[in-house]
Amino acid sequence: MRIVTAAQMQAMDRRTIQEIGIPGQVLMENAGRGATRCFLERIYTAGPGRVGIMAGRGNNGGDGFVMARYLAQRGIEVTVFLLTTRDRVQGDAAGNLNLLPALKVPVVEIPEENAFFNQLARLNHINYWIDAIFGTGLNSDVSGYFKTVIDFINCTQRPVLAVDIPSGLNSDTGQPCGACIQASATVTFGFAKLGHLIHPGADLCGPVDVIDIGIPSTISAVSPSHALLTGKYIQSILPRRTANSHKGHTGHALVVAGSTGKTGAAAMAALSALRTGAGLVTLGIPRALNPILEGLAVEVMTLPLSDDGQGALKENAFDEIQKAMEGKRCLALGPGLGTAPHTSSLARRLIRSCPLPMVIDADGLNALAEDMSILAGRAAPTILSPHPGEMARLTQLSTVDIQKDRVSAARRLAAQSNVFVILKGARTVVAEPGGSVWINPTGNPGMASGGMGDVLTGAIAGLLAQGCPAADAAIAGVFLHGLAADILAEHTPVGYLATEVMAMLPLALERVKNDPPAPLMRGPLL
Repeated sequence: MRIVTAAQMQAMDRRTIQEIGIPGQVLMENAGRGATRCFLERIYTAGPGRVGIMAGRGNNGGDGFVMARYLAQRGIEVTVFLLTTRDRVQGDAAGNLNLLPALKVPVVEIPEENAFFNQLARLNHINYWIDAIFGTGLNSDVSGYFKTVIDFINCTQRPVLAVDIPSGLNSDTGQPCGACIQASATVTFGFAKLGHLIHPGADLCGPVDVIDIGIPSTISAVSPSHALLTGKYIQSILPRRTANSHKGHTGHALVVAGSTGKTGAAAMAALSALRTGAGLVTLGIPRALNPILEGLAVEVMTLPLSDDGQGALKENAFDEIQKAMEGKRCLALGPGLGTAPHTSSLARRLIRSCPLPMVIDADGLNALAEDMSILAGRAAPTILSPHPGEMARLTQLSTVDIQKDRVSAARRLAAQSNVFVILKGARTVVAEPGGSVWINPTGNPGMASGGMGDVLTGAIAGLLAQGCPAADAAIAGVFLHGLAADILAEHTPVGYLATEVMAMLPLALERVKNDPPAPLMRGPLL
């Protein structure tokens, strides 16, 4: 499902009006009619009640005016509370505002705080709210009078439908701008926006419905650079096996991982590659740990490598690993590898020279952070899978800055370093070197425990081993990893283990292939 930025959506609206000749009034009519349907289905469900439309002076308010007309025609008691004066409403919004008197829809002007407080008795008797204050163009903090209005609506604890996006939410980053409507549901137009999907915006929007307002395909066919992953799409890119497939057909992955105290990470990464379909996996580990790993990962071939005698790989394991790459389709590097200086140096040499597609995680990323320039010499695709803390080390930004705009951070690193970036967390972001970004809807809070990243690394390696292009392996691995956890969360919301997620990967694969999960959002509706 496509996702757009505020600027992309505004450009589509403008081109539809100017190049195609569809009047803005028609687009607004379609938006208001579709939003009314969503309001009735999502919000107006507890029986008759008074509806209040809190409207600004722009097109977001105009959508609210159209909704007021449709609600009044259904005999619903609706009042428009206008946060300005009538004479300041212009364009298509003014045209729709001027239609309301004939339908006897009350329009109450409350342009400043004194007028607002004078209406408190009336405002407190509203049973359902429609938020039509700001649209998707907001990019500064909400303060003063508008903050007072938003805080009031939130304090009423009445059901709220947000029109296009909750007022006060940045539509590109998902971050509240000072104050933000807590919507019970949101209806948006044309395409979903990034802010609907990125936390905390996803929590502030509630369920999101997407309305087709009539943007022609000749305009919308210009591909936006963002998309929401869906089960149907993942189904289309997963590798398929023929009846005569054997382990030689389904690929051989090499995993280099593990150190003293972190043998579990190595085992989970290697076994997860098998769980997503790799035919063979070789696990390269410090020689001293070989007896342990042979017992932990019995289906995996282990490769004892030169170590320092304390369970950490030494740099002279490089030639051994280079030889082991022969006949392999990918290299997964980093889970539990450790941060000993000689081990980190080995990791950087491998990243620089490995001719195979790579997925790098955990201590592989920590080693990489010391010299990002080594990525420039890589010819084969590279997938990085940092959590926000690791992302901060890779980019020399703070974790707070990363989390403020996850999409931009991931896209920037992907473009600068010519890599695929998986920025892990709620609604994981996958960015491609060319600028495209995918948002993953699967996963749940129960995944906030150790080992989950090791399972993801292995899942991606298993897909790479089967010949999936790096982009497909990254997004399918992320989706399946989250879906495996969602299957567990159906019965055990918190307390399941990374190894249990690993065990669910085949079931997640089966579910996607035969019965893909329903899309996160409804749409398009009219």
